[in-house]
Parts: sequence; C-alpha cells; structure tokens
Amino acid sequence: MSQDSFDVDVRGVAAGGAGIADLPDGRVVFVPRTTEGDRARIRLERSRPRWAQGSLVTLLTASTARVDPACTLYAECGGCQLQHLAYEDQLRWKGRFVVDALTRIGGFSDVPTLEVVPSPRTLRYRNRVSYTLRRVGKGHVVAGFHALHRPAHIIDVAGECLLPDERLAAAWMSIRKGWGRQAEFLPSAGRLRLTLRLLDFNDDVIDLVVEGGRPGWDGGPLFEAAGGLRAIWHVAGRRDQGGEPPEDDTVQHEAALVAGEVDTASGPAFSQVNADASEELRRHVLDRCGTSDGGSAIDAYCGVGAYARGLADGGWTVTGIESDPSAVRQAERSSRSADINGGSFQMRAGRVEDVLSSLLPAELLVVNPPRGGLHEDVPRQVLDAPPARMIYVSCDPATLARDLKRLSDRYMLEGLRAFDLFPQTAHVETVAELSLRSTSE
Repeated sequence: MSQDSFDVDVRGVAAGGAGIADLPDGRVVFVPRTTEGDRARIRLERSRPRWAQGSLVTLLTASTARVDPACTLYAECGGCQLQHLAYEDQLRWKGRFVVDALTRIGGFSDVPTLEVVPSPRTLRYRNRVSYTLRRVGKGHVVAGFHALHRPAHIIDVAGECLLPDERLAAAWMSIRKGWGRQAEFLPSAGRLRLTLRLLDFNDDVIDLVVEGGRPGWDGGPLFEAAGGLRAIWHVAGRRDQGGEPPEDDTVQHEAALVAGEVDTASGPAFSQVNADASEELRRHVLDRCGTSDGGSAIDAYCGVGAYARGLADGGWTVTGIESDPSAVRQAERSSRSADINGGSFQMRAGRVEDVLSSLLPAELLVVNPPRGGLHEDVPRQVLDAPPARMIYVSCDPATLARDLKRLSDRYMLEGLRAFDLFPQTAHVETVAELSLRSTSE
C-alpha cells in the first residue's frame, strides 16, 4: 500500500455527501461515494493540516445501506453525490444535515430529529438541467457535467444521465446531433452553459438557454437542425473572459431571443427543477403563512411570484422583491392576469438589500434566497423593523443556520420542515418558521 493510501472506517456522511472517516494522524478525511458502515481503502487527493479529501480505491467491507448506482457514469461524474445510498437513507442523512448545521453553526440546542418529505419521483424528476460545453483543442468538444475529483474537467454526457425528464433527455440528444461539426452552430466561446427547460408538462414545451459567447449570435441554424424546441435564448458572456459565462453564475446580459417565435416577456427566469416536489413545498409555505384580511406581506427573492400570488389569493397585501428583469416581467404579468381573491400583489424590482428597508415594517416576511443566503445587510434591516412572523425557505442548511443565528436575538424558531427537491444529490430544501420574541424574553 502506497504512502498516500489508507484503510479507514467510515463513520458518517458530511453535508456535501462525502463519507467521513479518520486518518491515523487524527485528521478527518472526506471520501465521496462512501457511507457510514463502510470499511474502505482510500487514496488522498488533497491534504490540509486539519483535514483531507480522499477518493475510494476499493471497498473492503460494504455497508448494508449501500445500493448499486443506477447511472453508468456515477463513479466519475460529480453531478450526484448520494446515488450509492438507498433512498430512505438519503432522506435520513439530509435531515441530519439540517439538524447538524443548526446545532453546530446556528447554536441551537435540542433540535428535534427532522423528517424530510420525499420527492414523488427519485429519477427523471428534473424539468431544468444545465450542461457545460467546452472546446478542448483540435476541434474536440465535450459537453456534460464536472468530474468528481477534477472539477475543471468535463465528463461528456449524452443520454446516460437519469435525472432529467425523458423529454429533456431526448431534446439534449437532438441538440448534440444538431449542433454541427465542432459545435459550429453554437457561439464560438471556449466554454458555454446550455440549459434546457421544460416549461409545460402537458404540451412538451422546451426552451434552450445558451450562456456565453459574444452578443449577436444567430441561433436559427441550431433551432432548425435540432428541432423540437419552442425557442432558443442567448445570454452573452463577459468580454473580459472571451465571451464565456462567469463561473459564479451571475448574469452579465439579459437573455435575447435568437430563435423561435414567443413573447419576449416570457424569457428565461429561475424556476425549481422538481415541479412535483416544489408544489408540495409551495403548499406547505402558504399553509404556514395562513390567510389574512389585507395584512401586509413581503415576498423577498420572489422570482416569478409563486408564493406572492398564493399569499394574495389568501387575502394578503403582498409586495414582491426580485432583481432578475425577466422574472420581474413575468411576475408583473401574472399578477395582472391572476384571479386573486381579496388580496393584492405588486412588484418592486431590485436587490433585496436595497429595497427591503423601504417596505418594512410588515406583518409577514417570506424570504427565499439563493444558496449564499441572506445578504449581510438584510438581517440588520429586519431587526430594525421586525415583522411579526418570518418564513425562511432555504436551499443550504449552512447559510440558513448562519442567518437564523443572526436573527435569534429577536426571533425564535417555531417550526422546521425539509423537502427533497433533489434526489440522488446532497441538496435539501428547508422551511423555517420564525416568530418575534416578546420584549420580556
């Protein structure tokens, strides 16, 4: 056995999905594709003074919780993290991820065991999927997902992935066949992001969003060659990166319609990837918000207004806050056409940290921030003019715990529920209910 290889006993699973074990020198090592109860031979891939990352060489003793992964690319692709676990164990660990974060980061004590609401489908559940395309020299093109231990490397994915809805998988194969020699029908940047979106489950409506490349790209040839798409949108990349999309997923330009005939007001905006599980989550949030007779509510990071419309239908006077122009336009249009019973819904375009203080105080604040959580100014603004109740919808347990700790002087945690919107991965969605402490507490 080489000096960088070790036999370890895996004692748990970390929030990112890697197994947790201990090296002979006492350091913690994180090993993807392992789980509690495994005894494994591993190789160190990255070493730090207090921790290390390893890769699985061979299983010496397999945990009874292990199952055979369904995907043929699972050993090398980094898109999924938990496919080697039975689904019941995936849910169990996701509940622990949330509880551990609240305890360790948030400083909460006696957090109860958290059950995770399962997804109706564990495969073929994604109605949106993004692939990275790279031109790697001599005209060679690869398009797929980042490699497990080499994130700069792209694993070429054709029809192997089992997470996209079958219609998206078929559309991806058509695009690959139709993009021409050396992907000549796509923008010429060295790196592109290609996102397929299933907009209507009944009518099989699919859009393609291409991020990267210079402005002015003509998507017509790809549209004709691939077939089956409603529209193609282009989000040009940054000029200082040769027209490539930024690594941090920030949008540098608005989406331009480059093929197809649709209303440009219906351009691409963020949507959840698991429609069935997302609807369960939405119903839970609205149920916990309750109804009102004109009480004021704020829906921050509201996207296209899925929560805001439901709140207005429940009698709330709602103001939504959203920075993405396409989402704002769609939310405004849907608020005008929605059959809202008793309440009202209006939009404020802008970043939450720039707009929120002008709308507070309110009776109810719903926040649904991106993975990075609340901007550091937002908790301060909330504490300056605290709403009576808050609902925090989180896609990252660590940033949720951090933000709840920032709010804990004035708010107490009254309810917690988790939802599995991303089966086979380590991601989990959490809904936290907060109520304002009395001044005597």
